[in-house]
Order: sequence, then structure tokens, then C-alpha cells
Amino acid sequence: MGIAVKLDRIDINILVQLQRDGRMTNVSLADAVGLSPSPCLQRVKRLEAAGYITSFQARINLAKITDSVTIFTEVTLSDHRREDFMRFEQNIRQVDELLECHLVSGGYDYLLRFLTSSIARYQQVIEALIDKDIGIEKYFSYIVIKSPIVKDELPLRTLLATRREPEGE
Repeated sequence: MGIAVKLDRIDINILVQLQRDGRMTNVSLADAVGLSPSPCLQRVKRLEAAGYITSFQARINLAKITDSVTIFTEVTLSDHRREDFMRFEQNIRQVDELLECHLVSGGYDYLLRFLTSSIARYQQVIEALIDKDIGIEKYFSYIVIKSPIVKDELPLRTLLATRREPEGE
């Protein structure tokens, strides 16, 4: 990962600003966080070296390019030994249409998010996974009709807010 860096308020603000616009100039970023350009650039490079900034990516408006469908899938494995989870994860990693895979607690083992060109293509992907015999006992699919809220930015300030101790304690 890199060198351990203790994040201060300015570092957090740099991360927040870069999430909003990873292409902003260093001068604009420095202005937004209240630094001069040189120290701002040093902080960005330090955050990159420490692994806090892992990449800069373009957000693509997929609807302008092609039709697609998002499907969430609950997967339950037939066995629950460590090697069963490892085998499943190793095989599912190879699926291009898989965007996310989460091991969860509750009534099933994994929550997956797929993005495919069609429901028919999704069915092909799922059938290929079942044919691979990677331990899938059952699965349930949820086709996304509409996504009224999708956030790309992590709520850093909220996640890192310190709790105030109640007075008198």
C-alpha cells in the first residue's frame, strides 16, 4: 500500500474534491481546499503514494452508448467450507459482466451486481456459472427497473466525523 499517512481536514477535503472532479487542475484544487498549488500537489502525491487515491476514472454515460440492464443476484452456496467460498470467488472473478460481489450475512451468502446487455445475456451468464459447478445451490435475481439514486462519491466527511462525547462524562 505505501506509507501510512494520518489524514487531516485538508487531506479529507482534497479527497472529497477529487471525487467530484478528478480532472480538476491542481490550481483549482488548491483554491478549493485553501492551499497554494505547490503544497497541494505535494499532498495529492503523498495521498497517491499512501494508497488513499488509487486511480482517476472517467464516468461514462452508458445510456448514450447502448442499452443495458442491471441485475442484483442473491446466491446461496451448497456447502460452506472455506474452500467452497474461495472456489466460488475465484470463478466469479472471471465474469466480465460482474461489477460487484459481496459476501453477506443473512439468508444467503453473496449479493452480486451484474450489468449486461439484456436479460437474455444475464441468463446465459448465470447458466454458465451453474454449469461450471462452483457450488451454487440457488440464486434469486432482481432486475433493476429504475435507479432514482446512484451516488459515486463516498460520504467521507460523514464517515470520518468524530463523535462528540456527551457533556459531563
